Amino acid sequence: MIAQTIQLALAPVFVLVAIGNILNLLSSRLGRVVDRSRHLQDRHMATEGPDHDEVVAEIRLLDGRIGLITKAIRLMVISGLAIGTTVAVLFLEELAGLDLQRVAAATFLAAVSLLMWALVLFLRETQIAADQLRIPRMYLEG
Repeated sequence: MIAQTIQLALAPVFVLVAIGNILNLLSSRLGRVVDRSRHLQDRHMATEGPDHDEVVAEIRLLDGRIGLITKAIRLMVISGLAIGTTVAVLFLEELAGLDLQRVAAATFLAAVSLLMWALVLFLRETQIAADQLRIPRMYLEG
């Protein structure tokens, strides 16, 4: 019976591995965005006029991106905890002889929902990053 529980727990564990990989990606992006924001903060006091306005505008965008990535990371971690709870519930069900199928399903569904919410935030962050990286028209015309 425990072998069946281990087999049943494999699917959530694969989701947990995927969450770990996405967390790695998000933390790398967060690091790059933070580094860029620190660079711009150093330039903030040294600029004036239109250059200063551009620095401030980019800092605002980066601040928004940092917020989105941080929220996505938080949701991913909570999703990972829900996956861990799902696996624990599956084993508790087997070892204690309880009927916890609905609890396991609920924690897994919660984990997947949190994962999808985090991915939506990640999508939004990448859209902002792509818009931010667009080449201004003044460089394309001429």
